[in-house]
Amino acid sequence: MAARRKKTKPELLVTGAAGALAQQVIARLREKYKVIAVDFREQVYLGDDVPSYRIDVNKRGFEDIFRKHNITGVIHLGRMIASEENRMRRYNSNVLGSHRLLDLCHKYHIHKVIILSTYHVYGANAYNPALIDEGAPLKAAELTMDLIDSVELENLANIYLWKYPDLNITVLRPCNIVGPDVRNTMSLLLSSKYCPVLAGFSPMMQFIHIEDMADAIVAVIKSQGHRGIYNVATEDWVAYQEALDRCDCVKIPVWSIPPIAPRLISNMLQLKSFPPYLLNYFKYPVIIDGQLFRSTFGFTPKYSLDEIFSYYRNLKG
Repeated sequence: MAARRKKTKPELLVTGAAGALAQQVIARLREKYKVIAVDFREQVYLGDDVPSYRIDVNKRGFEDIFRKHNITGVIHLGRMIASEENRMRRYNSNVLGSHRLLDLCHKYHIHKVIILSTYHVYGANAYNPALIDEGAPLKAAELTMDLIDSVELENLANIYLWKYPDLNITVLRPCNIVGPDVRNTMSLLLSSKYCPVLAGFSPMMQFIHIEDMADAIVAVIKSQGHRGIYNVATEDWVAYQEALDRCDCVKIPVWSIPPIAPRLISNMLQLKSFPPYLLNYFKYPVIIDGQLFRSTFGFTPKYSLDEIFSYYRNLKG
């Protein structure tokens, strides 16, 4: 009797593979998918079964990965954040690089594309509605030049979403992602002993655990269809200063006027500060409505706020 042919696994390309979120996603997918890991910062070793590449999406050799592998889906998590590089470098990576990636997805007939965005694209101002749904305008670029690349990335994704429906593009706009190994601004603040707060401000904020965010991404890749734009957030929120209290942070009030004051004061006191481009997000609430994602994908976060804050309390001993 002839031996049965071994069933090949579907192949997925994951960008930003050196990041904590990408590694959580890869860990969940590697059993049923062949994962190809890509990062522009470093080549990560995730096991012999995960081919890994260190390459910039804009480099000529990037297309060779599509030629070498039979990729059916792409999870684009390799967005460069504002604190990492200057505006031009970020624009080249986040917008021009993503443009090239989407062109290659179309050229090689990719069936599923997930793009990680951020709730920051909505912008923070005093007139935001209590719950912001996916149809709200993206005002971030009007308020700060440092978020233009984030908004332009979404505009680009929207063009491809409607121009090439066969790509099944899903754009995810999560709230603050926090938890073990997360190195974004919010996680660094919650893990610090001393934290700045803007005097007179304590906006409501949302938090999602990194494991829940990884589960959300996996739910999308396993779904059939459901292309579009989705907020990803839990159903609860808390004031920023209360979150610091629950993480056992010592609050240090700083003045927000003039705008350079928070940075100067934080530097003098050796505090981990919020970047200037995020200043308004520590003044005004940006609460996103995640109901559409939860109902579409049957998503229920596992981690409560108490569990999230307990992790940061324990870091302080």
